[in-house]
Amino acid sequence: MKNYQNFRPIEILLVEDSPSDAHLTIREFSKAKIANNLHWVEDGETAMEYLRHEGEFTDAPRPDLILLDLNLPGMDGREVLEAVKLDADLKRIPIVILTTSNDEQDVLRSYNLNANCYVTKPIDIEQFINVVQLIKEFWLAAVLLPSD
Repeated sequence: MKNYQNFRPIEILLVEDSPSDAHLTIREFSKAKIANNLHWVEDGETAMEYLRHEGEFTDAPRPDLILLDLNLPGMDGREVLEAVKLDADLKRIPIVILTTSNDEQDVLRSYNLNANCYVTKPIDIEQFINVVQLIKEFWLAAVLLPSD
């Protein structure tokens, strides 16, 4: 298995409009034993600018993994997921849906749009931290991510 720590940090894009959820996620990923750089944007439009290297993001690194909330202002996470998976240059980036929605239609639509994983955020802060730790352990330590 490829050990990313020997090569470069794993680049992660967090698309999350809740500052408290974002800060908890950032804190937990900063504790990872595997080097990673977590970049946070608060809405779908900014996420697409980041991914397309537009505006202030011309030098942004290509993410190895996207953590995507569905319920975003403006362009929501469903639209971001669809746009990424339809883009030939971006579609191989794994996307983990990390959202409060446990609606069956959201789950089905996300997987139909080729989400790689769907995780519901618990309301309890300790449970949320545990969920983030599980995502971190799985996606940073167990999964071989594409290199482009």
